[in-house]
Amino acid sequence: MDHGSAFVSADRLVARLGRWTQSEGTLADRLARAISALIEGGELRPGDRLPAERALASAVSVSRGTVVSAYGALTERGAVERRQGSGTSVTGAGLRPATHRAPRQGSTEALFSALPSSIDLLRGVPQMSELAVGLVKEHEPALHASLLSETDPAGLPILRARIAQQLTDEGTPTTPEQILVTNGAQAALYLLVDELVSPGDVVLVEEVTWPGLSDVVRRRGGIVVGLPVGPDGLDLTALELAMARMRPVLVAVNPHHQNPTGTRMPADARSRLAGLSAEYGVPVLEDRVLAPIAFDGVVPPTLASLRADAPVIVVESVSKWAWAGLRVGWLRADPVLVRRLRGTRQVADLFTSVPTQLLALDFLDRAEPLRREISERHARMLDLLRGLLAEHLPDWSYVPPRGGLSLWARLPEGSADEFVRLAAIRGVSVAGSAAFSVSAASDARIRIPFTAPEPILREGIRRLGEAWRDRAI
Repeated sequence: MDHGSAFVSADRLVARLGRWTQSEGTLADRLARAISALIEGGELRPGDRLPAERALASAVSVSRGTVVSAYGALTERGAVERRQGSGTSVTGAGLRPATHRAPRQGSTEALFSALPSSIDLLRGVPQMSELAVGLVKEHEPALHASLLSETDPAGLPILRARIAQQLTDEGTPTTPEQILVTNGAQAALYLLVDELVSPGDVVLVEEVTWPGLSDVVRRRGGIVVGLPVGPDGLDLTALELAMARMRPVLVAVNPHHQNPTGTRMPADARSRLAGLSAEYGVPVLEDRVLAPIAFDGVVPPTLASLRADAPVIVVESVSKWAWAGLRVGWLRADPVLVRRLRGTRQVADLFTSVPTQLLALDFLDRAEPLRREISERHARMLDLLRGLLAEHLPDWSYVPPRGGLSLWARLPEGSADEFVRLAAIRGVSVAGSAAFSVSAASDARIRIPFTAPEPILREGIRRLGEAWRDRAI
């Protein structure tokens, strides 16, 4: 969408409105709310000229009177102004800015809200492999006095060196000074956003993404702007346009087995993304927690390895491929930024537990077989899920992911949000598009993790099939 006091075409506006008709109220009320959401989210900015009433009416297949009423409601709220001969422009004055919004439940919380008695298909948390269980049982930490008293916020020197060596071996030359150990990848996201984002700053993300990122940005007072995601991941043409016109302080992407879509960005697109980061000088946060879970064995290199001059920040963790209960993650960044984040940790959570860091060393020493085992297991679970969907939900469609822990299924009709409620009645907790959408995007998708034990996954999909068949009754 064009920015910087730009004209917004009807086609571009419609593309960002999503399924705006699937809500309560008159068509005019629904359209006004959808446009308000784009203004509040920063996708429409003060000065942007909205399409003419007749053009928008044609694009969304409603009467011109519906658009006139919607624009009228927005004008009364002060969100837009209408001038003879100039059309309708965004002011945003009648809307509360993001920095003054009342606290609200984040989307992330919904993914951890399964009812105790329900089948949990919300969380993509893999079961521990036999190898990982064995490593925990056999773990004998090096109980040196120097280690036991170590409280460096950046992490144990021995662990930072081990992580740096692994990245170097995988093609991304790294020094220990570029590594900050955190309490899982989520803590790394939080620290980065807290350091880089100020109230009112724009952060560009995929239009459907891990809500733990968008929630943190909004809590910081930042403006999250979602960009289209296609079969190969983030739309880089839209990204470049937004980088040029919106002056973001950060671009956050999940280019390898993206959560929730499962897309994997091809090599040429990764190179272009790294090049855009270097050209515009905008930091790119690369979330790689799912990158090693590759069913075909293809684990792409980091974006940081493609352009040494690009300010790419890499975030990884042992949680997805070793043990979700071991909260050890890390980030790779410029040493100056690492030192700044080290200072931030001193007033946040101080440092990561020494015993957990020592256990993480054991996992890193066996990273290759652990990653291979978790990938092979979930490739089999994906095959099982596809068979169950063919049996119980044959009219649902999807693109099989080449890695990761979940499948992004499209409903042939109806609202995903409504189906989530029907599934809950059947005793299954599952997440729809709304849990991952940055703005008023599509309401037609369900994320299905294939991490649950086989009997639970079988029963969960069977119940989803019942809920789908009974929806019209």
